[in-house]
Amino acid sequence: MSVSVPRRNQVLIVEDKPSLASVYRAHLEKDGFACELAAGQPAAAAHLENSHVDAIVLSLELDGPDCISLIEKWSAGNPSASIIVIAANASINDAVDAVRAGAWDYLVKPVSRNRLITTLANACRSPAQQDATRPAGPSLPVTSAPDTMIGSSRAMADTRSQIEAIASSSAPAFITGESGTGKELCAQAIHDFSPRADQPFIALNCGAIPHDLMESEIFGHLKGAFTGAISDREGAAAAADGGTLFLDEICEMELSLQIKLLRFLQTGTIQPVGSTHTRKVDIRIICATNRTPQKEVAEGRFREDLYFRLHVLPVQLKPLRERDRDVAELASCFLDTYTREEARSFSRIDNDAVDTLLAYHWPGNIRELQNVIRQSVVLHDGEALETHMLPDHITNAKPACSSPVTGQNGRLLWQIERDVIEAAISGFAGSIPKAADALGISPSTIYRKRETWAEKSA
Repeated sequence: MSVSVPRRNQVLIVEDKPSLASVYRAHLEKDGFACELAAGQPAAAAHLENSHVDAIVLSLELDGPDCISLIEKWSAGNPSASIIVIAANASINDAVDAVRAGAWDYLVKPVSRNRLITTLANACRSPAQQDATRPAGPSLPVTSAPDTMIGSSRAMADTRSQIEAIASSSAPAFITGESGTGKELCAQAIHDFSPRADQPFIALNCGAIPHDLMESEIFGHLKGAFTGAISDREGAAAAADGGTLFLDEICEMELSLQIKLLRFLQTGTIQPVGSTHTRKVDIRIICATNRTPQKEVAEGRFREDLYFRLHVLPVQLKPLRERDRDVAELASCFLDTYTREEARSFSRIDNDAVDTLLAYHWPGNIRELQNVIRQSVVLHDGEALETHMLPDHITNAKPACSSPVTGQNGRLLWQIERDVIEAAISGFAGSIPKAADALGISPSTIYRKRETWAEKSA
């Protein structure tokens, strides 16, 4: 009788510092991985041509061709291999670019043994690995965009594309946007599109929980750990194990707890309040804020090291006033929902009412629009929702001026904005991701604006 021996996961370590390469190899082989070393890109390329690997550990400090282009090349040429990037603190922006280029995850030096092993174990269980060993057959239809992210504007199309692009990664996502723009809905969509979709999605509002209870809410506590702790309680991090933890209003978190969150991100372990033991969990972090995180860092209210840990895959949600006809589409969707809930007869929104909704500034964004439609449905009935059925503050609002606004030296506002953004790009040697980070916007925003500027200049 033959005995089946499980196949060991094959890992290629690409590191030009022999001491580090040996340490990585020792850690991984002790945990059952089969490792090969490559001191540089040529040796790694030769190995990849002749051998199958399940994962590639790549140092961003390697000499030679641009590592981001290399990741794109290796990711395309070896789709079944998960690429793990290891970067120095000074290269965090390169690590962000690496994830966008196709890296499965990134680690920041120094890398602990547990962090390295956990990351490689998860990478070798990723969908790319499973697909590589799955028999060929009819492919499942791919949803082109999250159904819950409603709107046909360019801004909404960009957001859906971002969600699709970053969902498969395990790197942290950082959502920014004004209150009411749908940040939690966006986080849920990222989770639903990810390999973790069948695992828990746990949302925690850091601004709605008393500061002295926040640590317990995230990490849990033991009975008797503090006054009122009458029993053991599992925290949000443990509840989200295998899935996604969404930390809304992250900038409301106290500095003392930010240190503990940073330690958790570095080690992947949690320690309940009152416990002397730690527990390892596998979760993806998504956070959001309606503040400007760079300003919070500059003014000392948010730790810079935590910001760089979390601000890996930024998503910026546009305010409703910048989403064109999305107002009408969202309003129609809300009308259908509340017509059913309130047993009304509405089937459409009158054209004049649509124009009134489009003319309003919507400082409360989608949440305000939702409340306006619900109020109108509750208080009225009919075949069409008409202008007189809308609240007075909507119908009496002054429409925004439609004439061009000129700025310095007679230039239009978009021209001033263009000059500022292009100057930032030049200041970062042409790097759009770095310029976007410095300006507090997403790279996709710059790409979109450049297309718009080209059309206006034509």
